[in-house]
Amino acid sequence: MRKFRFIDLFAGIGGFRKAFDSIGGECVFTSEWDKPCQTTYNANFKSNHQVEGDIREFTKDEESLNKIPKHDVLLAGFPCQPFSIAGVSKKNSLGKLHGFKCETQGTLFFDLAQIIEYHKPAVILLENVKNLLSHDGGNTFRVIRQTLEKELKYNIHFRVIDGQHWVPQHRERIFIVGFRDDTDFSFKDLEIPNQLKKPMLGSILHKADGTEKNEPPYIIDGKVNEKYTLTPRLWEYLKAYKEKHRAAGNGFGYSLFGPLDVARTLSARYYKDGSEVLIEQKDNRPRRLTPRECSRLMGFDNPGESKFIIPVSDTQAYRQFGNSVAVPAVQAVAKLMLPYIEQAILVRKENLVEQL
Repeated sequence: MRKFRFIDLFAGIGGFRKAFDSIGGECVFTSEWDKPCQTTYNANFKSNHQVEGDIREFTKDEESLNKIPKHDVLLAGFPCQPFSIAGVSKKNSLGKLHGFKCETQGTLFFDLAQIIEYHKPAVILLENVKNLLSHDGGNTFRVIRQTLEKELKYNIHFRVIDGQHWVPQHRERIFIVGFRDDTDFSFKDLEIPNQLKKPMLGSILHKADGTEKNEPPYIIDGKVNEKYTLTPRLWEYLKAYKEKHRAAGNGFGYSLFGPLDVARTLSARYYKDGSEVLIEQKDNRPRRLTPRECSRLMGFDNPGESKFIIPVSDTQAYRQFGNSVAVPAVQAVAKLMLPYIEQAILVRKENLVEQL
């Protein structure tokens, strides 16, 4: 028996789904507009419902909103590009609008608010980049908080959590938890793993000793497939680019890592040149992570595992993992939320009985 029903909005490849499945939730609705992400999601999660596309198709009117099933928990990693440091910088350079003024992505928060207002789930969990707090001088987060607290009547708790506590990658994200009823929930109670045993990159890298599943193949003749090693031309370009910016006094450029390091944040642009996380190779040029290593870096697979199905091209896989959440971090938040989810559902049932 499942403990609660949840919906998975802006679902990506299922980072939230994986976490909330693990604590006994039943997913009753999924929305993800990107077709390749839908392919990966469907390959890994079996449901009695199809993955829906653009969420705006479900916020047109009351009839559309009613097509979303009743649920106890709403999960949404709503688009972060309008608020991320990299996204804002790029839009500024192109003279484009960002934040809530970004018509294609920024306003999707208000579609999310419509769903919350209509269905009034007992619990909500939203996730975004750390920069959401400071974007537009703090005005963006002020609007979000005011919408959730004043207009939608939720008790809000938020915390910036770094994924490096669970995976070997700096990945700071803000998690926003909301309850319709009063609780004593506190992010201070979040269980953080022992920091004396921080995960390191070596734990997620391929081992060429024949102990792990070798697909598609990633290992050839005892070494990582040469196609993941940077070409001489690309390596020279990255070195020249870094030197140019070093001389100008800033830190733009590639980053090299070894097995005892913690990586920078994996981004959706990783497919372009891999520059933010390059793996050192003895007597050779550095290489990109393979998609399987990215799966482990994001926590979709445990170290040494190859269970998560990757049915798309390397380019799409890099985009998908770079846009996703650090699954173990979400699992820790889900575990913290579980007793309060159960409490909220119980209160709702008691209120319904009283009304009858």
